[in-house]
Amino acid sequence: MTDQIVIRGARTHNLKNIDVDIPHGKLTVVSGVSGSGKSSLAFDTVYAEGQRRYVESLSAYARQFLERIEKPDVDLIDGLAPAIAIKQKNSTRNPRSTVATATEIYDYMRLLWARCGVVHCIVCDGIVKRDTVDEIAAAVLALGEGTRLHALFPVTPVTRPAPAAETAADPEAKPARPKKAAKKTTKKAAESLLTEELKERLSDLRKRGFNRLYQNGIIYEFSTPESLLEVNFALPVFILVDRIVVSAENRARIVDAAEIGYREANEILFEIVPRDPAPDGRQEPDRERLRFSSAFECKNCHRIYREPEPRLFSFNNPFGACPRCQGFGNTIDFDLDLIIPDKSKTLDDGAIDPWNRPKYRTYFTELKKTAKAHGIPMDVPWYDLTLDQQTFVLDGYGSFLGVHGFFESLERKKYKLHVRVMLSKYRGYALCPECKGQRLRAEARAVRIAGKSAGRDSRGHNICEAAALTIRTANEFFQGIELSPMHQEIAGSILTEIQQRLHFLDAVGLDYLTLDRLASTLSGGESQRIQLATSLGSRLVGALYVLDEPSIGLHTRDTAKLIRILENLRDLGNTILVVEHDPDVIRSADHLLDLGPGAGEFGGKLLASGTVAEVERDPESITGKYLSGQLTIPIPTRRRETGAAKDWIRVRGARAHNLRGLDVEIPLGMLVCITGVSGSGKSTLVHEVLYRVISHQLGKTEGGDPTNLYREIKGADRLNDIVLVDQAPIGRTPRSNPVTYIKAFDAIRELFAAQPEAQRRSYAAGHFSFNVPGGRCDVCEGDGTVTVEMQFLADVELPCEECGGTRYKASTLEIRYKGKNIHEVLGMTVKEALRFFAGQPKIVEKLAVLDETGLGYVRLGQSATTLSGGEAQRVKLAAHLASVRGSNGSDAKKQSRVLYILDEPTTGLHFDDVSKLLTAFRKLIDGGGSLVVIEHNLDVIKSADWVIDLGPEGGSAGGQIVAVGTPEQIAANELSHTGYWLAKVLAARREPASELANETVA
Repeated sequence: MTDQIVIRGARTHNLKNIDVDIPHGKLTVVSGVSGSGKSSLAFDTVYAEGQRRYVESLSAYARQFLERIEKPDVDLIDGLAPAIAIKQKNSTRNPRSTVATATEIYDYMRLLWARCGVVHCIVCDGIVKRDTVDEIAAAVLALGEGTRLHALFPVTPVTRPAPAAETAADPEAKPARPKKAAKKTTKKAAESLLTEELKERLSDLRKRGFNRLYQNGIIYEFSTPESLLEVNFALPVFILVDRIVVSAENRARIVDAAEIGYREANEILFEIVPRDPAPDGRQEPDRERLRFSSAFECKNCHRIYREPEPRLFSFNNPFGACPRCQGFGNTIDFDLDLIIPDKSKTLDDGAIDPWNRPKYRTYFTELKKTAKAHGIPMDVPWYDLTLDQQTFVLDGYGSFLGVHGFFESLERKKYKLHVRVMLSKYRGYALCPECKGQRLRAEARAVRIAGKSAGRDSRGHNICEAAALTIRTANEFFQGIELSPMHQEIAGSILTEIQQRLHFLDAVGLDYLTLDRLASTLSGGESQRIQLATSLGSRLVGALYVLDEPSIGLHTRDTAKLIRILENLRDLGNTILVVEHDPDVIRSADHLLDLGPGAGEFGGKLLASGTVAEVERDPESITGKYLSGQLTIPIPTRRRETGAAKDWIRVRGARAHNLRGLDVEIPLGMLVCITGVSGSGKSTLVHEVLYRVISHQLGKTEGGDPTNLYREIKGADRLNDIVLVDQAPIGRTPRSNPVTYIKAFDAIRELFAAQPEAQRRSYAAGHFSFNVPGGRCDVCEGDGTVTVEMQFLADVELPCEECGGTRYKASTLEIRYKGKNIHEVLGMTVKEALRFFAGQPKIVEKLAVLDETGLGYVRLGQSATTLSGGEAQRVKLAAHLASVRGSNGSDAKKQSRVLYILDEPTTGLHFDDVSKLLTAFRKLIDGGGSLVVIEHNLDVIKSADWVIDLGPEGGSAGGQIVAVGTPEQIAANELSHTGYWLAKVLAARREPASELANETVA
């Protein structure tokens, strides 16, 4: 029992009272068709029980602040280890959270820069440091044996005001009050006051044994006041501490002099005394001096700074955040994308939009005159101008104000209404002008650490520049940092922690991400792999990790890296339980559990259990049949051929993120796959450029003006519409569900309203809706649950006491069709409803589309908030399929020539469901549509008509087209990573596909 997790009688959701054994210290994969109960077993049974037991182990006081977890419906779970779930959803929406903060790397970086960083002056860029006594002794001894020195410190220490930047660094510092104007005093009174102060200081020094003053090379004894008559107190006056001849034996005297100077005045000066006096007998007044200070100050301009501390490098702390943007990196200011909306225009063509207005043409004339004088080309597109040339136009020169100066001049006229209206047209989120998007104040950005790969800047990187590196480059930078013996003692372990975490992030295939990438912009797969790398970095032992499809968003090339990470996690002594569909991950399992045979009510049974070889031999296992090759997804015998030149979408000069002037051509009326390794620019090309640009061309205005994203587009006029079918939720309320989204609920409500009892009561179709008052429960307003606010505790959701969670009034539930009321109908799965509504074509047609897209297991009334990203995407696809199938006449023309864009639609799909999805794709194309699909699944890629492969790598090394053509052409391309793996699939599966492939519709 101790060697495995024993589960007996699991009945959560659709599980059919199954008994399962999961071995400890092994990699166990749960497979099966979509909806077969994989997540019910892994997350809702095993992980939920692990969490419940953890909460139950806490004190009663602690439990009152935690959400109460219901016990899973299971007879027995024994041998359970502490459970950690790593899900595929990216729930981070914090605009301050980054990859570095999410992985704790930034916390270690803050500590490293605070303890080992070299501080530079923000004014003169000099080194800021405190001189130690040992450093002083070494510097003085380096002057050479026999050098004569005077050790001095000032009588009145020079008080240098702290720089404005430093006082701003302390948010707790109170603003200095303006001093009142001092009353006029006579010169004699001022001198008298000065003398009294000096007398008190000199008297104090004399009592402590200092009897020699020094000024301009002359030594004065001040045993009596009369001896001070020759001293000019308007000039600096020093105390002579000692006269030293440099030698190794005198090191102790040098150290003593330095300590005395630090104690009395926080500084010490060593003046070199020449051996030969001046001809007139007086010593030379201008002599070389070495100055050392105990203050943390610039060695050039002597500005005093605070010593860096970890909070100085936090953009979440007012102490370190940029005061202009509060650590966000951007401000509400004039947006350059609005000022120069079309960056393909030249300055002559009016690239600067506000200067095209007649009222401000004088600024354009001034630009032409100044540009000609300084060699700024007026006939070159804006994005082809050099950075210096763009800066010239933006910042101005001499009498030419530039763009920024132009808006500053308008700001002074804001009292005029038309000026305020004009300014509002150009405002938006812009890069913070003070920190340039780096989010930290100047003092933090002035601290640098040098590494071997710091590039041409030998001074090294500040923490913002290091965070802007990709994970791969950052790994090289931190590996190249060499610490001094003292710093190694202080921060050696910190550097090791950073290097380990970067290594794990690189190992899970995220080397293309930058450390300052916002966590809210990560995909679900990227977010999951970051959690996986963080878990590996924590090096826990004896834990149970439950993962939900970690291969999502991962190119086949990188799946091997993921498998190695899972195996490393296992080898540490952990138990890994993975819900997965990827064949490579399934084959790497030590133990395989296959659920099925169908989805929903037809699933929930354990079909096979054992090693991969044992499951392949099991005749009951559908997964085993696909793994062994008995079942395959056929390769089309012929593919749709590309049409005439007019049947293409051509985008020239696509520019966004890592796309740099990319030209792409997409054929219409075909299944087109966009492939490439993670981070190669697929989502940028399809979402940021293709969808936004064509939407704008078709008159859709959401998402802003995308003209800066491309140079030219042709063929968009061939489309009637463009539809993005992504994994965003279909609804955010409990009342949203699949049957309402595909418009089948209207026909169901009309059917219930047509029943004799409903007509006797004059119930209309609206009476059976839970979105409008009438037949729905008045207490919960059709939600079925009531939320109780708990103030500082988490809100509690309870079933509505009035309707018992049915959502309807009792009178509404009395209306029945074939013995079932509306609530019972919504509780059916799609497959059950298809049999139940046989003879009702309006309903069956729409529900059949859900079944065809692999959603036969979903319940009609299932809340949209409980659907996974892949399920939500397939519901949207079903809605479009239903509209294509139901259209006729003019509607059919409108539905044709639609470009559908899908982002990894195979997420959460079993091999068997992928074949259903491909059938749905063919129906959309046969209806006149065109499909552009971002995909890593090789079964979909091999079935495509046309493939556009991006790469060759991720991040800055990507954004280029590697190969274009049919799958066979991609497979023959030696430069394509996708082609390498595609060639294996095409070679391995072409033979078994004989008869079935011939039936595939091209």
